[in-house]
Amino acid sequence: MMYAWLWRALPGPRWLRLLLLLALAVAVVAACFTWVFPAIAPYMPFNDITVDE
Repeated sequence: MMYAWLWRALPGPRWLRLLLLLALAVAVVAACFTWVFPAIAPYMPFNDITVDE
């Protein structure tokens, strides 16, 4: 449903909509890797070491 709304909300012909959706997806992924993932990394259990050498 959200994708259908995005498709209807974007202006222009089909090729322009596709280009805009691709640019939007790249921007969301870049924002996640730049701000979101580093912000939540300290709270994730992946860096907890339970075995000492």
